Amino acid sequence: MRYFLFISIILISSIFSNNSLAGLSSSFVEAALSLENPNVRYDGGYSKISYPMGDVPPNIGVCSDVIIRAYRLIGIDLQQLVHEDMKENFALYPKIWGLKSTDRNIDHRRVPNLRIFFERYGEKLAISSNPKDYKPGDIVTWNLRERGSLPHIGIIVDKIDRNTKNPMVIHNIGGGQVIEDMVFDYKITGHYRYGLE
Repeated sequence: MRYFLFISIILISSIFSNNSLAGLSSSFVEAALSLENPNVRYDGGYSKISYPMGDVPPNIGVCSDVIIRAYRLIGIDLQQLVHEDMKENFALYPKIWGLKSTDRNIDHRRVPNLRIFFERYGEKLAISSNPKDYKPGDIVTWNLRERGSLPHIGIIVDKIDRNTKNPMVIHNIGGGQVIEDMVFDYKITGHYRYGLE
């Protein structure tokens, strides 16, 4: 009941906002903030899920699940959108996993696929070391390894760290769906804005 009430509030607030972009961005950030839960166990295991609007159990997830869940709360189903785009444009997406066709159970949960999708349909923003360049609602991706690749993704929220003045990020790096000052902790590989205009 609480979940449906929250969705209704978000949809109503975005409809009656004086500035639709600011209203939708604010709704997305509110949705992301509502996901904060340090008890969500990091688990990237393969799961067969329903389609569309499928999700792994709410007590587990990975970094990409934070993104998918936040967008779902404002009515955007990345599972379906990524799946449909990959079906039509499979050659444009990474072949890291050796797949020869799409897999709607997991394609949308993979950060490299989300990066391609956001580059194709969102706004690709500058990567910088200036905290002011990262606005609430922006999506940021990182590589967690100095050598090799370990992709990560999170959402900039409307909170600023008191000491560093850096924008805070909601993400799941292994300690649950948490809000932290970590935007400059790793090499940034992408900076996007999607679905907020």
